Order: sequence, then C-alpha cells, then structure tokens
Amino acid sequence: MNDSKNELVFAPLGGVGEIGMNFGLYGFGPPKKRKWIIVDCGVTFPGPELPGVDLVLPDIAFIEAERENLLGMVITHAHEDHYGAILDLWPRLRCPIHMSAFTAAMLEAKREPEHQLDLDIHLFQANDTFDLGPFSLKVIPVTHSIPEPFSLLIETTLGRVLHTGDWKFDPEPAIGQPVDQDQFAKIGDDGLLALVCDSTNAMTDGESPSEKAVNEGLREQIEKAPGRVVITSFSSNVGRIRSIMEAARDSGRSLLVLGRSMRRVMDVAGDLGYLDGLPEPIPEDEADNIPRENLAILCTGSQGEPRAALAKLSRDEMRAVSLTKGDMVIFSSRAIPGNEKAINDIKNGLIEQGVRILENSEALVHVSGHPRRNELRRMYQLTRPSIAVPVHGEAAHLSAHAALAAEEGIAQVASIRNGDVLRLAPGDAEIVHQIEAGRDYKDGLLYGDDRQVGLRDRRKLSFAGIVCLNVILDEKLQLLDDPDIEAVGLPEADGQGDDMEDVLLEAAIGAINSIPSKRRRDLDLVAEAARRAIRAQARDVWGKKPLVTVFVSQV
Repeated sequence: MNDSKNELVFAPLGGVGEIGMNFGLYGFGPPKKRKWIIVDCGVTFPGPELPGVDLVLPDIAFIEAERENLLGMVITHAHEDHYGAILDLWPRLRCPIHMSAFTAAMLEAKREPEHQLDLDIHLFQANDTFDLGPFSLKVIPVTHSIPEPFSLLIETTLGRVLHTGDWKFDPEPAIGQPVDQDQFAKIGDDGLLALVCDSTNAMTDGESPSEKAVNEGLREQIEKAPGRVVITSFSSNVGRIRSIMEAARDSGRSLLVLGRSMRRVMDVAGDLGYLDGLPEPIPEDEADNIPRENLAILCTGSQGEPRAALAKLSRDEMRAVSLTKGDMVIFSSRAIPGNEKAINDIKNGLIEQGVRILENSEALVHVSGHPRRNELRRMYQLTRPSIAVPVHGEAAHLSAHAALAAEEGIAQVASIRNGDVLRLAPGDAEIVHQIEAGRDYKDGLLYGDDRQVGLRDRRKLSFAGIVCLNVILDEKLQLLDDPDIEAVGLPEADGQGDDMEDVLLEAAIGAINSIPSKRRRDLDLVAEAARRAIRAQARDVWGKKPLVTVFVSQV
C-alpha cells in the first residue's frame, strides 16, 4: 500500500460510553478502501426497560457492509461482554476468529441447538504473533478475573497500538503468571503510537488487591463459619473458583456446586488443567448426608438472577438443599449496576431464613479484575504512548481516565464514543467520521432493532395495556350488533365505578355512528375512528392511552 494515502483508524461499535458489549474496529488504508479487523464481539444484558429481550447486541451493519474488506476477528478473553455475541453475529460476518484455547472451549460449551455453525477458529497462545493483512498482531498475557486474558499489540506501517482488553497488575494471581511489566516497558521503549485502555476502575484510587489476598480472606471466613457456608461468585472467574475449592478442602468441607453455568465453566477449566489437584465436588443428592459444618456450596446467582441457584435457595425451592439459621452466604462478587434491587430481594429472602450475609465491606472476599488509578498510571509510565484512548467505561469512567492520562503527560487524549471513527495516524488524533453504532436485540430466535422485534409496542403494552375491538357492519353499513371488546392490562373500572370495557365500547360506538353512512364504505376509516375514540376516552377516564387494535368487517 502507498502510505501517503493510508490512515490508521479506531472505531468502536460498543463498549465506549458504556460497560459491556465491547466491539472495536481497527481500519487501515485510504478512507474509502480500508481493510478492517474486529477486536472483541460482546453482548450486554437487558434490564426491565427491555421486556422480553434476551440479549443486547451491537449494530454491526457498517462492518457487515464491509465484509469483503474484513480480515478477521480477535477475541481478548472469554467474558460475555467481550465474546458473547459471536454465535449470534458471526453468520453475518463469516470471518476468521482468533482466540485462546480456553475462550474457544467456553464458546463451544455455550452453543445452543440453533447455533449449528462451522466457525473458522484459529487458536493462539501467549506471545504468539500473526498477520492479518496490513496488521501484525502480538498477543500479550495479562491478569484478569478469567483464564487466558490478553492485550493486543497491533503494528502497522503507520505506528503501533496497544489494545489492553481487560487487565490489572496482580502480583499473585490465582491462575497464571503475574504480568511481565518489562514487556510493556519494552513496548514503550520501541515507541507506542496509542494506548486503547480499560477505564472500568479509573475512578478508584490505589491498586487492586491480589487474588491471593482474596483466597486468604475466603479461607478464613469458610473455616470459621458455624454452619453451611454458601459462596456465590461470577461463574467465569476460574481463579476464584479454584480459591474457593482450595479453601473448602483446607477447612475440611465437602464442596457442592449448584448452577448450570458454574458447572459448565468448571468442566471446561477441568479439561484444560486449571483445577488439577483438587477434590471432585459431591453430587447434590449427597448434601443432606453431610453435617452442616462440613459442607460448602459454590453457586450461581450473585447478580440476583431469579432462576439461578442462589435465588432458589433464598426462596427455599431447591430439591435437595436448604439453608437455615446459623448458615452463611458470602457474596464473592460485586453488584453490576442495575442489579441492586434483584440482589437485595435475594438477601432479604436469606435473612428471613436466619442466614447471615457477608460481603466485601466486612471482609476481603472479592476483588475486581480491572486496574485502579495507580495501575493505570503505571501502565502509562511503562508504555509512554503518544495518544491515550480511554475505552470500556461509562462517561464518568472515561472522563476520569482521560484526566489521569493528561496528568501523566500524554500529549493527546482522545475522548470518543461508540460510532466515532478516530484517526490515529497520520497527523494528530482526530475524529474524522461517524458511523451507525446502535443496538440490536435477540428476542427468542429472532434479531432486529426495537421496531423489528416489536419492542416499542411491547413497552407501551407494559405501561398501558391493549384494547381489541371487533366491529361487524351489515349490508347497509350499520352496526350489526354491539362490537366485541376486550381490554387486557387496563383497570376493571373507571373512577366512577363504571366498567372500563363498557365505557370504552360506548365511546367507540359513538364514533362509528357519527360517521355518515356513505363514508363507512371505507372500513379503514371506521377502524381509525373507533381506535382514536377508545384512546381518547381511556385518556380522559384513566390518564393513559393503551394500544388499540380494531377489526372491521362487513357482511
């Protein structure tokens, strides 16, 4: 390629301005003839404002249209917000996917029957290098709350970019080796154009505690618990799972594992040797045969998921396991924003049973897998980039990260959001274009935007219900009989005590009768008049306007 016309750009379609749904694009070449690679392909999870939605996915229409110029996808690690959209989006991209063995095994384990795909997967190991067109990549091991997390050093003729992925400087990780900081220093010595860096904990001072310290805190709490002890954690945190298994073993407790996702991760981790040397968990039906003080339970549900094992324990719905006064539940996790109420509901259910709740505020039983401010400073001091690009965070995190980078003397700090096309080289860092970076939704077996999956109307239904009216006109275009009406999700009566369906029906009949007979030949006009009348009457007597569907036919 002729470098005089080439540009190196970064364009996130997710994960910048939000936590979750990470999806980054790197492009190289002339503006209208770029080659692209994807870094990460994540999801986020719906809240109550998205009724019925299963997953929230990045809108990939832009890169789908550029498929002939798409060279591949590289996955930094196996957290859902970094790889969870692959099975749903890959059929639209059909590109090679580069990932580690653990990530590939996790991806295979989570396949559902509808995901009958022949994925083009290429495995890499720590410090491997490979080329994708004009991009030369090196995968650099880091520490995080999952096995095999990597940063990516992306080299082009216009400069080198370090895409950190999720990371921290853990001097004593539960699994794997500490970060080789000398390797990052050498990257800085050789010259780094841009650092595209995790912002999750950019508002938290100090350094993240080591996973070893969490291991010791868990062991202490499990050893002194008088009854059954339940530990709930993120199922993907294999290092934490190993710590819990070691603590149970060292305290003389048998371990029971509850929750499909937890068992799935443990199966993958066991096959890859991450749980070697540890005793096998016991079957669920053996739990009642073990004295309460000799049993530890590892389970899913740390985020308040209503169908997870912890929620069932809080409702005393487990078939063979229950909790009672004197037992303890340890939350070896943090609450993801938006999940607080669901988690509190579970805690209240446990407290009603006399169960003690223990969290990180009382003892060190959890630590984040992301860098705090001192670790971010250290990364900048090691790598010394010309450009800082804060990613992986909401606005407050990105702003705090940008200020920290400026304090560290970084000459250019790029403040970007999803959809911005940031030119990294040549010249100063600059947003040169915007591309569509919305959201798509997985709804059952279907995909689409909020209109295509019916989400807009579903929200209205959840707020104001629906009214269905069936109108039959005779040959003279008069009402053959009173229309049939059914109101779902509306109050039974208005403020005067009158039946709501009768009130709305009367309004519809009045509107139809007010239409001159000749104009009733237009059945659509009749339907619209009745619809408007019902909505107006509902607004007057209730204060809300339901969805209204009217069917009109003539006999």
